[in-house]
Amino acid sequence: MGPSTYARLIRFLQEDLALSASSISIALRHLEQDPGPLPMILWQYGLVTLEQLDRIYDWLESA
Repeated sequence: MGPSTYARLIRFLQEDLALSASSISIALRHLEQDPGPLPMILWQYGLVTLEQLDRIYDWLESA
């Protein structure tokens, strides 16, 4: 994922899914320690629901 897609994903998470900046920040900290797909980290830590996870992957597919 390129930097512009990554920035758009963060914006999607904040604006469309109404995730707080602190939730995203938590996921990004965990991402540094345990690299993996950001959407999966958000889900693993209970920051998004399974339905939201599906929406994220749908968005990524069309981005």
